[in-house]
Amino acid sequence: MLQRIQSLYMALSAIVTGALPFVFELWTLKTDNQSTAVFITSSALYLMLFGLVTILTIISIFSFKKRQNQFVLNRLNMILNFILLGFFVYRSLNLSGGTLVSEKGIGMFLPAISIVLLVLANKAIKKDEDLVKSVDRLR
Repeated sequence: MLQRIQSLYMALSAIVTGALPFVFELWTLKTDNQSTAVFITSSALYLMLFGLVTILTIISIFSFKKRQNQFVLNRLNMILNFILLGFFVYRSLNLSGGTLVSEKGIGMFLPAISIVLLVLANKAIKKDEDLVKSVDRLR
């Protein structure tokens, strides 16, 4: 059902990956005279991955009748978030250059927050599944 705690965790994860990347900058490039904030819209790859993660989370929220399917979708979502986090780590390691000075933004850590929320959702799904199995044993 939609009022369970795992749905709340997944909804928060969808907000973190769907709305907050447009608000928080990924990083800031500073040159001699100006600084440029880089958002998610500057790269089609980041936009596509954030969109895929958000859509997968929403699909997982509405597959509440199939808990095992929901569990697997959350695992796949965590893998995609790790890939996105890997892109950000790679980019941040290559961001510092000779003439450019850069600052990392909070947007780079949004996939990590989403991973934590999805882990909490999977723990709640597992707890529900164990409860259903224990009730089936009593019949």
